[in-house]
Amino acid sequence: MKTENREVAEAAVIIARLERIPVNRWHLRARIFVGVATFFDAFDLLAIASALPVLVGAWHLSPAEVGMIISAAFMGQIVGALFFGWFAERFGRLEGLRWTVLLFAVASLACAGANDFWMLYAARFIQGVGLGGEIPVSGTYISEIAKADKRGKFFLLYETIFGVGITCTGLMSIWIVPHWGWRAMFIIGALPAVLGLVLRRLLPESPRWLISQGRAREAEHVVEGMENYARAHGVVLPEPVAYIGQHQHERIHLGELFRGIYLRRTLMLWAAWFCTFFIVYGSSSWLPTVYRTVFHLDLQTALILGTANGIASLTGDLLVAFMIDVLGRRLWYGLSFGIGALPLLVLWWIGAPNAYAVFALSALSYVFIGSNAVSLILYSGELYPTRMRSTGTAIASVWARIASSASPIFVGLALTHFDLSAVFLMFGGVAVVGCIICALYAVETGKRVLEEVSP
Repeated sequence: MKTENREVAEAAVIIARLERIPVNRWHLRARIFVGVATFFDAFDLLAIASALPVLVGAWHLSPAEVGMIISAAFMGQIVGALFFGWFAERFGRLEGLRWTVLLFAVASLACAGANDFWMLYAARFIQGVGLGGEIPVSGTYISEIAKADKRGKFFLLYETIFGVGITCTGLMSIWIVPHWGWRAMFIIGALPAVLGLVLRRLLPESPRWLISQGRAREAEHVVEGMENYARAHGVVLPEPVAYIGQHQHERIHLGELFRGIYLRRTLMLWAAWFCTFFIVYGSSSWLPTVYRTVFHLDLQTALILGTANGIASLTGDLLVAFMIDVLGRRLWYGLSFGIGALPLLVLWWIGAPNAYAVFALSALSYVFIGSNAVSLILYSGELYPTRMRSTGTAIASVWARIASSASPIFVGLALTHFDLSAVFLMFGGVAVVGCIICALYAVETGKRVLEEVSP
């Protein structure tokens, strides 16, 4: 018992030393290196949206086949989130991140070499395994090195890189696809393979993960390095204030996700992830093709209008980064779903009359609902303790992959059997459900130490 108490006290001091370090160049460097992986996660995820307007005609794809190709990566993400969530819990955050990056980068080359529907479908599925693992693992790492009082802003400015990736995908596709072809987009998407090879030399492992594995000395060495870096750059460190929590080495038991305080958190998170990504990826992946096939716009105009959601996503990312610590998590999610539902329901009410109405109102909705796509990674990590943070986040994100797989198929069915306005009624209804669930059941975590929020 004395040994265990000593380990807990030692771990508490290390966490307190970590928490006292203000954001400095070390944190910014870590955010950049991990952000490169996140940028290409977004790029590779949505590269298919710029390729499909070409492939629909070249390969004579039906709406159902388009939906299947879009969904392939999301199905792979289910596998990737579950496997790499466990992998990062067992072998470390950085090791998990390294392998996810290598996998989705190499698979991007396979997408570039695809010559028919099934080859592209298989390559996108494999790519999705890497993409699905990268999001929760990188998010967990950034959460665990962030300071409590400004964790929301710090994390979400990092996650803004995802919005930048979405925006750049659309903007680059306007030039690349008409001039170099759709395959060039996937060749570019293979570039982060270089990062995967050198990542372990660029960043240390998460101190919180090391503590959870009973490796307190290694954790202390990492924190000491962070402290020395801060002092060398003129940062004056305050005295550490230790919070005594559950710091000792523990193994995760999946049943914990459904016991005690974590049951309500788990169910609420699953619903929030599902509602967000059903709307976000159903709309962003289909809209360029909708502009091309429903409104009969030329390829370049369709791609230009398709970038609207990317720009809106970046706007929403910046908005949530600066507001979520001010408003709090619970209020933000209620507002983002509620405000985001209104333009979608307006599009249903007016019958989605033309491409420019769809362009403007869907982008407005995306500003708010798209912000949830990045902030839910932060929120998920706050709601679980270190011993199951990566796994809990990964399993919650599986519901995003389920939604992202199902949504394009439902959009294809709605377009086949009904009309475009029915698609926006479906999206608006899902947003209303998300608003109600978050307003009633979300837990406030802002400005609290992770070990305090989730013992």
